[in-house]
Parts: sequence; structure tokens; C-alpha cells
Amino acid sequence: MSLFEIFITFFKINAFTFGGGYSIVPMILDEFSHKRGLITEDEMLDIIAIAQSGPGVMAISTSLLTGYKVKGVTGAIIAVIASILPCIIVIGIVAQFYDAFRTNIYINGILDGISGAICAILLATTIKMGYKNIKEYPIFSSIIIIGVLILRFIFKMDSAKLIFISGILSIFYLLSLEKKGDKNAI
Repeated sequence: MSLFEIFITFFKINAFTFGGGYSIVPMILDEFSHKRGLITEDEMLDIIAIAQSGPGVMAISTSLLTGYKVKGVTGAIIAVIASILPCIIVIGIVAQFYDAFRTNIYINGILDGISGAICAILLATTIKMGYKNIKEYPIFSSIIIIGVLILRFIFKMDSAKLIFISGILSIFYLLSLEKKGDKNAI
């Protein structure tokens, strides 16, 4: 894959994807894993884990790490530039016409429709990527899922805290499996 192809690919992905970092994951996975075979789904999971644990915007971090995986430092720089450019262009247009956009019922309707589609994409991605872990560790995964649902919807716990707690519990669980001799644990 050439640097120009990396630029065009990330520019298109970030120009036509709404909803933040997680919404670009299926598009990156489709483009770089399914269509081109440059990264595996497991590598994409690693990229997402690293991207969400670092500071900054998830979409930019994911693009940076994917660009690095595909073409090294130069690929990372090109991917970041291509990911930032659509945002700058859209923000410039919105700033220019903010008053017209703010009161336009059609624009508001489009944005409402996009937000519904984003929810469906995120759910499908979560199910697809989580299926492997549920299959490998069904009891632990079920406990985490049920626990998160209870803590979020009954006790109104903050999502960031739930992600942190789930991550810590998963680390301890995988470390305990590794101590028991499960070579695939980590």
C-alpha cells in the first residue's frame, strides 16, 4: 500500500464517518483487514486497546497506530494528517455557516438520523469484536457484561469507571489464567 493510498483511505474514512473514534473501527477493520489483508482482527483489537488507553482523540490515535502498523513512522504521519484534515474542513464550513445550520430542521434531522445509525454500527462492532472473548471465556465475560449492565443502569455508575473496572478485572483474570498455565491467556 502506497503512502498516497494510506492518505486517501484515511481521508475518506474520517470524512464520511460520524460518531467519534469507535465508529471508524469497523471501516478501518474492513479496509485494512478484510479488503487488503494488511492487519488481522487481533491486531485491530490491540490497536484499539492502545488507542483508547492513550491521551487524545480515539480516531486520530487509531489512525496513527494503523498507519504505523502498515507503513511505519511515515505511514503514521500520513494517516494522522489525512485523519485531521476532514475535521478541519468540516469545522471551517460549520463555523462559516453556524447560524444557518443551528436553526435548519433538515440539518438537525440528518444529524438525528446519523446518531441512530452510529448506535447500530457501534453495537454491531462491539458484538463482533466481543464474540471471540465471550466464546473463549464465557463465564467471566457473562459476569462482566451483567455486572456492567447492573452498575450502569441500576446504580448509574459512570461509563469511564465501568471501563476502568472491567479492564482491571480482565487483566487480573488473564494473569490468573497465565499462572495456571493457559498459554493463550495473554
